Amino acid sequence: MNMKVTIAGVEWKNPVTTASGTFGSGVEFADYVDLNRIGAVTTKGVANIPWAGNPTPRVAETYGGMMNAVGLQNPGIDVFCERDIPFLKKYDTKIIVNVCGKSTEDYCQVVERLADEDVDMLEINISCPNVKEGGIAFGQDPKAAEAITKAVKKYAKQPVIMKLSPNVTSIAEMARAVEAGGADAVSLINTITGMKIDINRKTFVLANRTGGVSGPAIHPIAVRMVYEAAHAVNLPVIGMGGIATAEDAIEMILAGASAVSVGTANFHDPGVTMKIVDGIEEYMKCQGFETVDEMVGIVE
Repeated sequence: MNMKVTIAGVEWKNPVTTASGTFGSGVEFADYVDLNRIGAVTTKGVANIPWAGNPTPRVAETYGGMMNAVGLQNPGIDVFCERDIPFLKKYDTKIIVNVCGKSTEDYCQVVERLADEDVDMLEINISCPNVKEGGIAFGQDPKAAEAITKAVKKYAKQPVIMKLSPNVTSIAEMARAVEAGGADAVSLINTITGMKIDINRKTFVLANRTGGVSGPAIHPIAVRMVYEAAHAVNLPVIGMGGIATAEDAIEMILAGASAVSVGTANFHDPGVTMKIVDGIEEYMKCQGFETVDEMVGIVE
């Protein structure tokens, strides 16, 4: 039995990675997770300069999940290259750098800087609902999504994964747009825009008013969108959204995901990624699958 998967020409030892923004660059989790055991680490978003993020409070619990408006706080590409890449290189796992920006130029600067760095893939975040400039605007307009994909591809030395927003009318249309722009893979879904009000204080729970909802509550929506995207394009799909168990991950794979990304679940169980890897392996043994590829998209 073989757990390996190949995404856009990059071989992972298994189909499990971490969702950007929920795992830092692995430093905080290294005491709880053997990073050698997961297929890839997807880093928190990295911009061309340090970002302070949104004002606090910016995280809240919700039924079956959480809501955040962190706003892609990050130390910038210089610190990332000096500190985080050398840390991750100590482990036998693939490195996927999540790239964020407020303009096409911002994204391209980071991608160009990473061209000479020893990282395996780039995930371009055009879907953060908590950044007013750039971000979500690119992720909701097919023409803009295609254009930024084309722009980034001019500078990228590594395969480019475009991270799609669920806050759209048609996820299939967005997937086709980034495919037309030259994307090597797609990942989805990012968080769903939500709002929470404190009825006693009679005000918004988050300073940003709205935030991205994640966790088990959004999982069925994510499965549906992964299915639709996988049927719309001839690209590998990395499925995410409320994955908390091996069963959730397997559901994504059967719907058409070639790999899965675990996010919010890391916060309440830092070792959940390893449990999901083991659970997928156990399922494959029980069901007689020799490879992960045999499972991908078999529910039509």
